[in-house]
Amino acid sequence: MVKITEKAPGFELEGVLDGEFVTESLSAHLGEWVVLFFYPLDFTFVCPTELTGFSRRVEEFRAAGAQLMAASVDSKFSHLAWLERDFGGKLGYPLLSDMTGATARDYGVYLEESGHTLRGTFIIDPEGVVRYALTHDNNIGRSTDEILRALKALQTGELCPVDWQPGEETLTA
Repeated sequence: MVKITEKAPGFELEGVLDGEFVTESLSAHLGEWVVLFFYPLDFTFVCPTELTGFSRRVEEFRAAGAQLMAASVDSKFSHLAWLERDFGGKLGYPLLSDMTGATARDYGVYLEESGHTLRGTFIIDPEGVVRYALTHDNNIGRSTDEILRALKALQTGELCPVDWQPGEETLTA
């Protein structure tokens, strides 16, 4: 299971990026921030709201120097069909296929009894260290506002008080 301040488990997964099959690895993104989020399954109810929400904010994540990546236990072919049917073929970030659940297990979000994942979100720093981890029930969609805020707070390298927002003062030790 993933722990804050420890190296993130590496992975190399096939997936889809804007209608094309790709292979993504964590090691290919060393030197930049990565926001990796797991979602339960394609063609479900809450998941498309999240994928659309992240897609609307993808440029903000890029401007903050972060690469978004989403993963589920669905095949790359399922991802492609879902993207074409529900998203016009494009989201702006890759949907990765973790069909064996190995990567989800490494990150501690795989549900053995159902064969899919919880909603897990991980912010990984440029050195490959986990700096943020949030896992919650599948009935609740994530807050892209909060994930972007947490990313920017982590990037300050400072102490950030409750409800801190980018541009506000940080605390001094």
